[in-house]
Amino acid sequence: MLQPYDKNKVNLRDFDECVALMRGGSKTFFAASRLLPKRVRQASVALYAFCRVADDLVDNSQCASKSLEELSQRLDLIYAQQPMDFIEDHALSHVVHQFKLPRSLLDALMDGFKWDTQGRLYPNIEAVHDYGARVAGSVGAMMSWIMGARNSSTLARACELGVAMQLTNIARDVGEDARNGRLYLPLDWLQAEGIDHEEWLKNPIFNEGIQNVVSKLLSEADRLYKKSSVGVADLAPEFRAAIFAARLIYAEIGQYLRADHCDSITKRSVVPFSRKLWLLIQAKIQAPWITIPKSPPAALGAIAYLVDACEAHCAIYNLRHEGFPNRGFPQRVEWVLELIERRLEEQEQQISRSLGQQSGGSFENFGRTSNTANS
Repeated sequence: MLQPYDKNKVNLRDFDECVALMRGGSKTFFAASRLLPKRVRQASVALYAFCRVADDLVDNSQCASKSLEELSQRLDLIYAQQPMDFIEDHALSHVVHQFKLPRSLLDALMDGFKWDTQGRLYPNIEAVHDYGARVAGSVGAMMSWIMGARNSSTLARACELGVAMQLTNIARDVGEDARNGRLYLPLDWLQAEGIDHEEWLKNPIFNEGIQNVVSKLLSEADRLYKKSSVGVADLAPEFRAAIFAARLIYAEIGQYLRADHCDSITKRSVVPFSRKLWLLIQAKIQAPWITIPKSPPAALGAIAYLVDACEAHCAIYNLRHEGFPNRGFPQRVEWVLELIERRLEEQEQQISRSLGQQSGGSFENFGRTSNTANS
């Protein structure tokens, strides 16, 4: 259970040092985060810093299970507001208690790290979705949470955006992962291309089959990018451009990878800074025009448990959605008409209650008069 949050314990230097800690890390994240308001930018940097350090700790450890156990203990102390003496732990502790961040989201991330240490293979795209939900969908949910966007539909879109980004990462890093003995491509897709994954891992080369699998993975990422975009409209206006910028820049990695013929074995596709700058401007212009759909799409099956956990946490702390939905013009008209109807109904109910009280009072007075006359 969370302890009371003490604003007097906040040390802004922790957040500044997290920025220094992350410098040179996720360039896409930092480019997009510049469009966030300062209060949320600090929280998001603290969150990413902890996630990055935790990932590196597990990857570079000689005993991964021991590192995961250490991370779990560090999270216990963070949620008890007694963080260990690490910059990222202190900063995350402030975020956890200020925003009442659900522990289940960080636990999901730890599960993803554990899957990495186990060297799991993924038989189909649904299994890859399950992995993406843990290592990236959870981060999307945490970002949505600290922005105050806590209704189920918006959280689902945030998780799906995280999964889409993870699919892009997987497509871009096929060669690097294979050389480290890891494979995240769906095995049934490889089999359909006549590729024996065990033999290929021994000698990871680029061929037409790998090209087709990477291309297919990028198409699945694009599908989720498109699906998740509508969630931007349900955020408060001050957050929309930053999140849409992250979505555009990550999707652009896929476009550069396609330009390289989906060869992520011998090359690493990178979006140039000038192109990122243009996408930031594009996001700033386009984000206000995105509107929420009348009927939100069904959530990706892999992320449903994350959304359920957030809903349960909202119920415990009585937290509400703080977004300001950007409705399309027909929806705005419909919303105004519904609002007028609701007001008219309330007025009619008030009039009915008022008349009922007056009638009851009249009968009561009549009764008193009759009793007086009888006397």
